[in-house]
Amino acid sequence: MTDIQSRTFIVTGANSGLGLETARRLASVSSRDTVVLACRDLGKAAVAQRDIQSTSGNVNVAAMELDLSSLASVRGFVARYRETVLRPIDALICNAGISGGSRQTVDGLDPVFETNHLGHFVLVTTLLGEMTPTGRVLSVTSDMHEPPGRKLVWPGTEALASPGRGARQYSYSKLCNLYFTYELARRLRAAGSSIQAAAFNPGLMTETNFASMPRPVGAVLKRIFSTRVGSLDASSAALARLAESADEVDISGQYFDRGALVPARSSDLSYDLGNAIELWDASERLSGVCF
Repeated sequence: MTDIQSRTFIVTGANSGLGLETARRLASVSSRDTVVLACRDLGKAAVAQRDIQSTSGNVNVAAMELDLSSLASVRGFVARYRETVLRPIDALICNAGISGGSRQTVDGLDPVFETNHLGHFVLVTTLLGEMTPTGRVLSVTSDMHEPPGRKLVWPGTEALASPGRGARQYSYSKLCNLYFTYELARRLRAAGSSIQAAAFNPGLMTETNFASMPRPVGAVLKRIFSTRVGSLDASSAALARLAESADEVDISGQYFDRGALVPARSSDLSYDLGNAIELWDASERLSGVCF
């Protein structure tokens, strides 16, 4: 894309893995574009900032603190962005997430639910007014929203928000990402907005997910989950492309699977409109934020 005008991208969880590589690709498109690394650990974000600036040649890379497990932190990030950046947002990539956590958050909620869903819900809904007319909201989900074995049954948002639900909480949080995306797309369309919302599944990336595992264990798991494996290179390239190609195709309400830039189908459960509305309404109650 030609360097005609500057754009602004925000990537949550951009200090490592998919977030880091996606931010790097976005910074490399044009030296006039701004990429904001929104991370819980500001020290790690600063390291990533210097790394991306060095490899991309783009000095317009900013590091900002954002802890999605704290609604106060999310609101603080939004306030700082409005006060200091003063640029309309072209794409907001909701990438940050955790797979587990036993303690409740400062808001008294389940850490996986709040980090992976509710924090992003507040971030997006409060920043919609700062987005360009062709802005994009991209939520990073996972094909674990439909885990192997016993099928998920929607328990209701209040149950998911309560701490200590167990091992399937990650899968439910990734299902929440899809409900949020599909409902946001519907509400934006009904409001006559041209902002688009889509979901992206990067797949199970062996470069990051198995990095700390003994090689034999990683090899076994790769075979078990062979149909779910993704590539950090291909997935970061696809996610960056979805973020910076807003003038090309309507992606709102769509689900993209790994490196393919053709919409795919998520699980049958993810299209349950009643569940999506229940999650949205409960998220408004829990956060005090209304669309």
